[in-house]
Amino acid sequence: MLLFFRTKKLQKTCNSSKEMQRSFGVIRAKKLLQRLMELQAADHLGQIPRVPPPRCHEMTGDRQGQLSVDLDQPYRLFFIPANDPVPLKQEDQGLDWSAVTEIEIIEIADPH
Repeated sequence: MLLFFRTKKLQKTCNSSKEMQRSFGVIRAKKLLQRLMELQAADHLGQIPRVPPPRCHEMTGDRQGQLSVDLDQPYRLFFIPANDPVPLKQEDQGLDWSAVTEIEIIEIADPH
């Protein structure tokens, strides 16, 4: 999958192990690097497991339209589909995970 980043600062942080460790600590940086590599290696979002450890899932409430994967609890990597237009299933207009081939990383945060 193609990965884009919401900000230059986030891109710089996520493209350097040293910057990741400085910003998030060793444990979170290791998990973040692992998740980014999993996302890059996948052909589409449907290949990312919805069960732990990554537990890729759609968010609700204030984060409707966003997805996340787990890092170290309670932190998550948040992203949105970057395909234009966003691929939807015809039957229920839900996100078509197997057609999402580009994502935009928007944040690494504790959602609680």
